[in-house]
Amino acid sequence: MSFYAYKDVIEEGDLVLAFISRGNIKPINVTKGQTLNTRYGQYDHDRMIGMKYGEQMAGAKGHGFIHLLHPTPELWTLSLPHRTQIVYTHDSSYITQRLGVTSGTRVIEAGTGSASFTHSFARTVGLEGRVFTYEFHEPRFVEAKAEIESHGLDSNTYITHRDVCNDGFEVENIPPRFNSGDGIAGDVVFLDLPSPWDAIPHLPKVISQKSRVGICCFSPCMEQVTKTVEALKENGWISIEMVEVAGRRWEARKEMVRDIDDVLKRIRDIQGRKNQGIEKRRAAKVQDSRKREFSEVESPQESPEPSFQNLTPGYNPFGRGQRVKEGDDKFTWRNVTRIEVDVKSHTSYLTFAYKMPSP
Repeated sequence: MSFYAYKDVIEEGDLVLAFISRGNIKPINVTKGQTLNTRYGQYDHDRMIGMKYGEQMAGAKGHGFIHLLHPTPELWTLSLPHRTQIVYTHDSSYITQRLGVTSGTRVIEAGTGSASFTHSFARTVGLEGRVFTYEFHEPRFVEAKAEIESHGLDSNTYITHRDVCNDGFEVENIPPRFNSGDGIAGDVVFLDLPSPWDAIPHLPKVISQKSRVGICCFSPCMEQVTKTVEALKENGWISIEMVEVAGRRWEARKEMVRDIDDVLKRIRDIQGRKNQGIEKRRAAKVQDSRKREFSEVESPQESPEPSFQNLTPGYNPFGRGQRVKEGDDKFTWRNVTRIEVDVKSHTSYLTFAYKMPSP
């Protein structure tokens, strides 16, 4: 299993993302003798071994099913154990594109947190690139380091326990495979810190001096953005711009075209059913009174159910009544779209800037 490349068959020890429902994706390490318990059933790890990624798996008793998905940074973002607020895909994808991160890029990331973006960076830069990530909180550093190693990302990702705001980004004794000859020499910088303005003055020692360097600061409030912009200007960064990505879902569907005849038809339908209902209730009252008067006599025959044959059995153009399949050729349709009202994911202000190499 690897975040860099895909494989077909699940083996023991592989990381599998069990897709239980759209809002419930559970990461599991396939281990013989273990069982995944869900509200839909039990799923033995032994049966997963040898199955193909993407395959549907039924429960132990044949009830319920899950899908066994290959890990990707996007799916990992939706399923990872949260240690901090994370960078979601709609932000990380924009940052990656905006800064031009590609195969071979050397990335500096400060604020590893839950390592959501770290996985995305590692996959994007590939085995030719390098990711240097820093985390000041020791328990989070230990957990993130264990995840990076277990997911096989340590071949191009180097994690350091350090407070870069006070101690800078320089790392002693960098493994040879991470040393470019000029040290870290980062091409791209991503800062997810409470006070990025304190870390910015330390960057000249670790960024590339031979090519343009891009930076993105991820800040949840405007006061942080203001201080960050001031620090960027003071330290020679140019083309400063702040962006907010408000990710929303769009829904595309067909809507039935209705006219005045539909309205009149519906009014007549309602009035007819109302009249039938009044007659039915009136008949029921008469029947009850007769039962009380002739309790010792055989009850009169019940009034027949009201007939709706005189009413049109067709569809209700306002959503109730006979179900009409969307796009039915018998009716007129038009294509419409609808957007979510609220943003349902965590986001922040993204401050971008660039630094040109010295002459």
